Amino acid sequence: MKKLFGLLSCLFFSLPTNAVTQLDDVKSFTLNNGMTILVLEDHSIPNANMYLFWKVGSRNEYPGITGLSHFFEHMMFNGSKKYGPKQFDRVMEAAGGANNAYTTENITAYTDWFPSSALETIFDLEADRIAHLSIDAAMVESERGVVTSERSTGLENSNFRKLHEEVKGTAFRAHPYSWGVIGHQSDIDNWSQQDLESYYKTYYAPNNALVVIAGDVTLPQVKKLAKQYFEPIPAQPEPRKVHTVEPEQLGERRVYVQKPSVSSANILMGFHTPSTQHKDYYPLAMLAAILGEGESSRLYRSLVDQQQLATQVFTYLPESFDPNLFYIYATAAGETQSTALERAMITEINDIIENGVEEKALTKIKNIAQVDFHRTLSTINGKADTLGTYALFFGGHGKMFTAIEDMEKVSVADIQRVAAKYLVKSNRTVGVLAAQKDSAIGDL
Repeated sequence: MKKLFGLLSCLFFSLPTNAVTQLDDVKSFTLNNGMTILVLEDHSIPNANMYLFWKVGSRNEYPGITGLSHFFEHMMFNGSKKYGPKQFDRVMEAAGGANNAYTTENITAYTDWFPSSALETIFDLEADRIAHLSIDAAMVESERGVVTSERSTGLENSNFRKLHEEVKGTAFRAHPYSWGVIGHQSDIDNWSQQDLESYYKTYYAPNNALVVIAGDVTLPQVKKLAKQYFEPIPAQPEPRKVHTVEPEQLGERRVYVQKPSVSSANILMGFHTPSTQHKDYYPLAMLAAILGEGESSRLYRSLVDQQQLATQVFTYLPESFDPNLFYIYATAAGETQSTALERAMITEINDIIENGVEEKALTKIKNIAQVDFHRTLSTINGKADTLGTYALFFGGHGKMFTAIEDMEKVSVADIQRVAAKYLVKSNRTVGVLAAQKDSAIGDL
């Protein structure tokens, strides 16, 4: 949520001259192998940033190979033809750089930060692991164990992750958003060498990538290095399309998770909502912020401050290629029963459906966006990430420059409309995690 709203406040800020202010500041070119590259020159500091967005996430998997997208996030650091195991990090660090990576339902992203003098080294490192990743059997087994440990530890230590996995599995019956990014344990145990090699060849093809480079670079410099290091990597046939459409949910679904070690009940609600490119995404994002972003949100004020039924509440609306879920999460305070907490959550939702929100609440969200946007675009990393996000999820990086107009069109009537359309019982999946089951919730 913060990232989305952060993109809007350039309406209110006069940004520094080195910030992205015009669409023409961003240059784009496509290599002969289909790899698309965006370049933003920013010479404010002698550093640069490279984001490699691969259009592969858990939505591209199917039963039997779940978790492979996340697994390759690990494998991409474990050796290739020129740079052996663990050398990627060592060479980058020796050049003054650092890196990170993450996997979501929709994409896998790798980001490199480095002095601009190391630009060619970064191209060399990335090209080597894209073209010649080592899928060594011994390394595969080692990382398989790491992922297994990550899965079991994460689900045991995080009540939210455990409940999130169960709610997703209940809310989605057909679409691959049904399983978690980390995958099912039985699949992790049984990926074959052929599964791995086929997945890597298909999804780590240059024509399935978006590269964003921002910082102290020039367009001719980037083009030269891209043609030298990236263009020789051959394109591959387009990956299979994800054509499964989740059937409409026709009634409330519920899932209960018993965890003896938990001290208080946790509730996670998921409501089906459209993809990020849908016209209702901006109103839903604002609704999520009004309901559950920060201590001044409606849910926090009501459930935590006033009624003292909860110790934690938040909302989450992921950026998504396909229709996904609008999440509302709360942790019960002390001996509060999940039934009482759920009733209070629904009361707040129903109040917006019935009475809407005040204009000043909507204005406040837009004002918060001002600060977030200024902070985001104050770094070359923020600029690269933002450009890539809009290019992937909003229909093109140019959409970043119309976002203010699109958001300004959202009215209090739109907030009430999307609440009434999506946050309803028939579209709701409720997950409860507690030490022991509460009494039935009834007709909430």
